[in-house]
Amino acid sequence: MEIRPILSALMRNHLGAALVALQIAVTMAILCNGAFIVYQRIETMTRDTGMDVANIFTIDSQPIGSEYDEESATWRDLEVIRSIPGVVAATTTNSYPLSGGGWGEGLRPSPDREQASITANLYFMDEQGLETLGVELAKGRDFDPTELYIRGRNDSKLPQVGIITQALADELFPDDDALGKLIYPGEDPVEVVGILRKMQGSWLGWSGVERVFLVPGLLLDGYVRYMIRTEPGKRDELMPLVEEALAQADSQRILRRMRTLEEYRANSYNSDRTMAVVLSTVMGLLIIVTGLGIVGLVSFLVNQRTKQIGTRRALGAQRFHVVRYFLVENWLITSIGLTLGLAMTVGLNYWMVHSFDMERLDWIYIPIGLVLIWTLGIGSALGPARRASRVPPAVATRTV
Repeated sequence: MEIRPILSALMRNHLGAALVALQIAVTMAILCNGAFIVYQRIETMTRDTGMDVANIFTIDSQPIGSEYDEESATWRDLEVIRSIPGVVAATTTNSYPLSGGGWGEGLRPSPDREQASITANLYFMDEQGLETLGVELAKGRDFDPTELYIRGRNDSKLPQVGIITQALADELFPDDDALGKLIYPGEDPVEVVGILRKMQGSWLGWSGVERVFLVPGLLLDGYVRYMIRTEPGKRDELMPLVEEALAQADSQRILRRMRTLEEYRANSYNSDRTMAVVLSTVMGLLIIVTGLGIVGLVSFLVNQRTKQIGTRRALGAQRFHVVRYFLVENWLITSIGLTLGLAMTVGLNYWMVHSFDMERLDWIYIPIGLVLIWTLGIGSALGPARRASRVPPAVATRTV
């Protein structure tokens, strides 16, 4: 089959073909970039936290009155929680991982205050902190109970030892092993006694989400946060039991915000989840609209060429030839649209990279988009083309 007659026929109906080609180009650009963004969001939401998220929950305690013995009450609460069957470990903390809110601390690998610091998520925990989180030590040791530092409300000191994540260790000491090294949050050094394989901090949208710094400490600031890890599958069963036990142990405080770590994680990813759903919906609608546009154009061309179809059939053309004609014609329109779409895809990604600091589009999305839209074009044109091939020659030739 020659392409020139098909192109000549298209030039006589160029407006409709041009609009469909433009629609295909826009679909190509949005589909490739949108799919890439959705994949990134899904990959971000499903990445490993390094913690036993499924079996951890939290509860807050706020004392009533100014004469409350916070330190004694905290140790009593921990003893109560840890004595409940099914509880693996429990600790206090200044903030919760994955929650979207936390403490940041600037760390330097030397005492030189002119050196740029690296910001890390800071957590105060006791000797059961690592077991409560369910994190894995890659090197070094856990905290010793004798290293626990009691920090009052107006105190700003940090303990003399700390544990950091491997990601933070690699940034602080890119050419050396961080274990045993001194790091400087301020003037006083902190010795790195352990390195965690992986742990995510509080700010999940932050590029330094795995920069985590743990120190052995108990904060006495009028508000206590407990984090509890249970045996697998017992979290939901133990949550009301822990709340009831704490309420019975002390009536001079308010218990609030009992939540699972999964809830905090889900809330922190709300914007990512919403974006993935919205983009997926837009892409689905674009595919449907583009498919309908192709169906409409081919149906219009078939109706316009009824006499031409009948003449070809009368001269011996088979149904296959009629179907092939319209499929090739549609393939040409689709290819023109995809050629323009390639330029729009690259241009849109370039704009997003420089305007929103996004990653460059992975090249694999372009051939996938090409194949998908070519398949969409053929599938959409096949129905009208087959209907055209079923027109009897005698009826078609009488059509003026």
